[in-house]
Amino acid sequence: MVSPENKLPTDAGLMEKIVSLCKRRGIAWQGSEIYGGIGAVWHFGPLGVEMRRAVRELWWQKFVLQRRDVVGIEGAVLMHPKVWEASGHLESFTDPLVECKKCHMRYREDHMSSGRFIGGEAKEKNQCPECGGKDFTSPQDFNLMFKTFVGPVEDKANTTYLRPETAQSMFTDFKLALESSRQKVPFGIAQIGKSFRNEITTGDFFFRAREFEIMELEYFVAPGKDEEWFEKWLNEWEKFYLDLGLDKEKLRRYEHPKKSLSHYSKRTVDIEYKFPFGWSELGGVANRTDYDLKQHEKFSGKDLGYFDEATGKKFVPYVIEPTMGVERVILPLLVDGYHESDGSDGREKGEVVLRLDPRIAPIQVGVFPLVKKDKLPAIAQEISDTLRAASIRAFYDEGGSIGRRYRRQDEIGTPWCVTVDFDSLKDKKVTVRDRDSLKQKRVNISDLKTYFQDLLF
Repeated sequence: MVSPENKLPTDAGLMEKIVSLCKRRGIAWQGSEIYGGIGAVWHFGPLGVEMRRAVRELWWQKFVLQRRDVVGIEGAVLMHPKVWEASGHLESFTDPLVECKKCHMRYREDHMSSGRFIGGEAKEKNQCPECGGKDFTSPQDFNLMFKTFVGPVEDKANTTYLRPETAQSMFTDFKLALESSRQKVPFGIAQIGKSFRNEITTGDFFFRAREFEIMELEYFVAPGKDEEWFEKWLNEWEKFYLDLGLDKEKLRRYEHPKKSLSHYSKRTVDIEYKFPFGWSELGGVANRTDYDLKQHEKFSGKDLGYFDEATGKKFVPYVIEPTMGVERVILPLLVDGYHESDGSDGREKGEVVLRLDPRIAPIQVGVFPLVKKDKLPAIAQEISDTLRAASIRAFYDEGGSIGRRYRRQDEIGTPWCVTVDFDSLKDKKVTVRDRDSLKQKRVNISDLKTYFQDLLF
């Protein structure tokens, strides 16, 4: 939550400030920028990479390593083209598209009718955000999958697609994962991986991109147990966001009406977050019934049923699918964490503090010598190396005044800074400064590793 003494910019300016901070400090920037960039493709810099890794590791730890009923796989981006026929993606994975007859820009029909555009604003509903035109073509379906070819000949027989989701490899590998891991239903298969969608309307920084990473589970249950497990996974999914520190008041559940459900879904609930650009989906849970396994049985000719030894019955499992995007975890953390001081908290007015959970902060400990002389730099470097060897993300900095170094770390979310001063030569202690409270305490150099491990782990 935002404390009274620290104000947020208005919604209109907040995203601009976050985009600027991300580029300036090495969190994220547009791909191929020196060539003018490529639309809706983003690169994550030195700090962004660390945030992504931290989020993935926390997710894997919680939903795979800490559970006895979930195993992981890593499926390939390319799959047999029959997979996409069986899954319904070739037929159903489309967006209705309209084209402005004046400037020939193309937009999703649902964005036109709602008046809300990702990456732009229309003056009113059914008005082109590019030129203001109001005359559009009839809607035409556009498939969102990227097409490619396997082998040297570019023909229909060698056509396949970059996967638009990670789910299908977990369905096709269901029996292999089940038997090799000696699991029993109910059990889940987890995967983190890249997916690709040829989005038409893009924008809002890396919220909606053409290349993105999904953290996803397919949880296989007996028919009749699906609704019970749906509620359990929905609660677990929401709790993960709250545990990372997201503002509960900015989260809500959106129940998809039956008429708008995907072709495979019995029930779908999205977890949405109130971004500066409005409420949008972070992740969600779907009840896919037995649709996927039955489709792959039909198209492959392979038996994907499960024999329950306890009941002596065979069935095709239902699937509960909790899913979330890595990028869609990071963006709200940046939005929630961004604070500008009004000067009443001991900082100068306008100073930026990124209040990230220490577990996902790209740098967890900044280590500084007070000045660049005597043995102070050598001691600080040794502390930094010791912390890094203990898997604590530490950063050594000796440039500029100590106040300026503190401000740089505050701006990128570093929760603690360690300063080696002249007293350190005598008492073998250093000053540890807390990002949020600004409180400082002396800690023995020999105790630093354990001190931070206790705070982080």
